[in-house]
Amino acid sequence: MTETTTETRTVSLTSGPFELSWAAATDVGRRREINQDALLAQYPLFVVADGMGGHLGGEIASASAIDRLESVVTGGTVTPRLIEKALAKAVKDIASHPEATDEGTGTTVTGVYLEPGGGRPHWVTLNIGDSRVYLLRDDSLVQVTTDHSVVQELVAAGRLSPDEVENHPYGNVITRAVGPSDGVRPDYVRLDVVDGDRFVICSDGLTKELTDYGITHFLREHPDPADAVDAMLHAALENGGRDNVTAIVLNVARVD
Repeated sequence: MTETTTETRTVSLTSGPFELSWAAATDVGRRREINQDALLAQYPLFVVADGMGGHLGGEIASASAIDRLESVVTGGTVTPRLIEKALAKAVKDIASHPEATDEGTGTTVTGVYLEPGGGRPHWVTLNIGDSRVYLLRDDSLVQVTTDHSVVQELVAAGRLSPDEVENHPYGNVITRAVGPSDGVRPDYVRLDVVDGDRFVICSDGLTKELTDYGITHFLREHPDPADAVDAMLHAALENGGRDNVTAIVLNVARVD
């Protein structure tokens, strides 16, 4: 794992100036040979992609999605329409890649972006799959995104308790991904921009090894995003590192 550093940017919003600071890191883990996770941490878009399918298929899928999303950031404006157009192009990239032959090739795409204009500024989370966005607000951690997974559907239907999820035989089966089919649209959630908020965007390699309490603990212990990311990834590896592990921590602070 390369050295993690914190980046900062001051943005002028209608509600006043805010300083954003963030850090991101990914690790292959202790049981995988290839890191099929990819990430984008470039203002105003912060995304994690967790690939799946075949020996190289997952790596191809996650990299394709991130490459296409990075082109949206380069354009300077992020909107749901542009995100969906980028993901549609990623689907074609994946399908045409000579080494993405496995039918299960695909990737999760989960993240958050800042929507600064048009009245009150907002954060917008986006999600396809079972990577997650968490928000720590007023010292309380909330999972903002909803997993697209078999076990989550069973929990929602009352057929499975949250305590039974970890050991369920279909625990790794997701119901929505970028790659297997066309027309995949993310779920979106809009959130106010609030002083003191902290986001965690992560692949399931982190949440397999850390509980929500553990994530909260490391955020409380480490105000700096790079320190928080390093502490969480280290703990995930110490707890088994069964999968690739990727995390982004994003802090929001009003500038006086």
